[in-house]
Amino acid sequence: MLNRLRWSLVPWMCLLAVATLAAQSRPLPDQAPFLRETRKHLQTDMSLQSSYMYVETRREAKLDAQGRTREESVRMYESYPGLPGEERWERLISTDGTPVPASELAEQDRQRRKKAETMAQRLTTQPAKEQARQDREWDKQRREREEAVDDIYRVFDIHMIGRERIEGHDTIEFSLTPKPNPDPRTREGEQMAHFAVRAWISESDHELVRLDAEAIDTLSFGWGVLARLHKGAHLSFLRRKVNDEVWLPAVASYKGSARIGLFWMVRRSGTSEYSDYRKFGVETDTKFHESK
Repeated sequence: MLNRLRWSLVPWMCLLAVATLAAQSRPLPDQAPFLRETRKHLQTDMSLQSSYMYVETRREAKLDAQGRTREESVRMYESYPGLPGEERWERLISTDGTPVPASELAEQDRQRRKKAETMAQRLTTQPAKEQARQDREWDKQRREREEAVDDIYRVFDIHMIGRERIEGHDTIEFSLTPKPNPDPRTREGEQMAHFAVRAWISESDHELVRLDAEAIDTLSFGWGVLARLHKGAHLSFLRRKVNDEVWLPAVASYKGSARIGLFWMVRRSGTSEYSDYRKFGVETDTKFHESK
């Protein structure tokens, strides 16, 4: 459950790109124009990943009250762009170092092909209706992204801190501190108001390179009945430039505790590592790895 809570926060965190950078000897850029330029580059990682397939390795640890690992699991997925207007498709390929049996891989592939064939049939028999559905979905995502970006400025006081070089890229560091009485308009904005954030932005590309966020008070889900993410929970993200053309997630991690329902306390830490980014083509969607 904590893992799902963590990922529910990912979309707005990936929108917190706000800076630029240069050499230490040069003065910092003016904040306002820099933020305006950075905003032009804001896109969700999901939309940026839509042209790529990749491998995601997810590690999750159950912790005791002292923060020590009690149990750990590792899962690897192949992730493919979703069908038009739908989420990505994930193909589980190993669990705790053990490859998924060929029969299970074949079944995953069969289900995927079946879904793709169903959509292809809709496009053939009801092209206008299906295209309208896809257009509505993209328009909804665009509006939600713009509203979440607007909430960044409603929720946070943003201050330029200084320069730092990260993985060979010049960045400028920003602090984002929740305002005393923020007025968010979105669910993502309401979540933002519970976190203090540091963001590092590429000077040359105006793209988010790294982000660290810490919960400064308890964050409730479902009116506090479903779950409460506790103060001190930490989330971080690192992005890298792929094929010298696009910035994409490299590592995402979290650590914290939450109360699920009235009595169940969970303590978790986890990391997702993204690798083997490859441009996605039609062949990728129709020719899966052979099950051996």
